[in-house]
Amino acid sequence: METLLSLFSDPVVTRALGATLSVVLLVGAWHKLKDPLVFSAAVDNYRLVPERLSPLVAGVLPIVELAAGGLLLFPETAFIGGLLALLLLATVTSAVAINVLRGHTKIDCGCGGLSGQPLSWALVVRNGLLMGMVALAMQEGAARTLVWADYLTVGGAVLALVGIYVSANQLMTNAPLALAVRK
Repeated sequence: METLLSLFSDPVVTRALGATLSVVLLVGAWHKLKDPLVFSAAVDNYRLVPERLSPLVAGVLPIVELAAGGLLLFPETAFIGGLLALLLLATVTSAVAINVLRGHTKIDCGCGGLSGQPLSWALVVRNGLLMGMVALAMQEGAARTLVWADYLTVGGAVLALVGIYVSANQLMTNAPLALAVRK
């Protein structure tokens, strides 16, 4: 158990997780900011805020996402970025869960860049895993100096984790189509 805990506090692990989360959050924010009307409509589809507040919420969420992604990238600001990311993820995950419980699942999640991804419990699980990654990335990590091989490992890990994230999202997008074909 102690070995596992020391592995998760290694600066290579915390930096790889922080950088991966930064990529996910920054890309998500960019997709929302480049087409604010579409994202505002996605927020409105959740039916959790009055319609007149949807543009305001749609304007604030990507800014928080952008700030969290930028702050998670650097070890000195990772803790504050992690707090913002946890707040953001808890908010959007609650919105998804409320709508899944309502049976209101045939709307786009508005996650950014993946149009047509319906709401599901899989999104709630995905966001729960992201929150776990944020908690690990917020750790200060063991006090050791990173060497060039560590930076190569961080880069490779980020590429692998982003690839897993994109693949998992595509599988969640395709799942309703695959189920419809089986029937």
